[in-house]
Amino acid sequence: MLLVLLLGAAIWFGGGWMGVNREVRATLLALLFVAVLGIQVAFPETHPLRVATGGSAGLWLVLGGFVVIFWAYRQVILRLRQRAGWEREAPVPQTQKKDGFTDTELNRYARHIVLREIGGQGQKALKEAKVLVVGAGGLGAPVLQYLAAAGVGTIGVIDSDTVENTNLQRQIIHADANIGMPKVFSAQARMEAQNPFITVRPYNRRLTEEIAGELIADYDLVLDGTDNFDTRYLVNAACVAAGKPLISGALSQWEGQMSVFDPAHGAPCYRCIFPEAPAPHLAPSCAEAGVIGPLPGVIGSMMAVEAIKLITGAGTPARGQMLIYDALYGENRTIQLERRAGCETCGG
Repeated sequence: MLLVLLLGAAIWFGGGWMGVNREVRATLLALLFVAVLGIQVAFPETHPLRVATGGSAGLWLVLGGFVVIFWAYRQVILRLRQRAGWEREAPVPQTQKKDGFTDTELNRYARHIVLREIGGQGQKALKEAKVLVVGAGGLGAPVLQYLAAAGVGTIGVIDSDTVENTNLQRQIIHADANIGMPKVFSAQARMEAQNPFITVRPYNRRLTEEIAGELIADYDLVLDGTDNFDTRYLVNAACVAAGKPLISGALSQWEGQMSVFDPAHGAPCYRCIFPEAPAPHLAPSCAEAGVIGPLPGVIGSMMAVEAIKLITGAGTPARGQMLIYDALYGENRTIQLERRAGCETCGG
């Protein structure tokens, strides 16, 4: 038996020293275990090889049982830590510099700070901003990742869905290991791993009329990446009531669109442009009609850029414009939008 244990130690530790990955070493140990059990079962009790490998299959079965229990316990612990977002270590405290930035933050955001349109004040505005993202799916994934990377100080994300295998073709903030996990917690873990200097507020629930007004009023800006008209109208109404700008995006197959709805600054609201939801067969979901994988990244990135512009005051936001991107033919179009007199939501 000692010989088998020494051989197992050589496979595990020697293989690790030579750079063999854990999966290969674990497979070799499993093959060794199966071979020893085969010897115990197939050879007579007095056979030298059976004696040298322990002389009893029962002993190895007990040892194998302990290993399986330990492995299962470890998997449960890892899964719980992943769900709770504990996988990253807490950032090491650093000396705060001017405007509340650490040395690491100043270095991280240097490419923003050297931009004349953003500078130090713009980056400070990003750090102090509070942005709500509705939906952690196709559009929400790139929006959340880029807002986190850009240093937006507080990011709220509300979604009631869990990660599914079919999401992973386009929702790159989620991973295969997160299938079954609520999307908001999966996104939170990735965002905090990417930037430990931000605060993420996950809301694992549907956005309803009862909570929409109070929730949106707590944020400076809202980005809507949902795929149903009921939620879009709800978000739009709450933003209009609170006087908050709304960046909205939509996808269908090869085409995406994005606009900034902001009646408080003279732009139309969402219902000005879409007074009624289209018939279901005229606006099928991504699940029904399909969507090319990178398209949400294109439109979501455009939404994140508009958010940064609104927060920092850089450039000209896409208020009163709808930007349309046709990925199949590589075309871009911009449509000018006007407020609609008698709009049921903004009263324009």
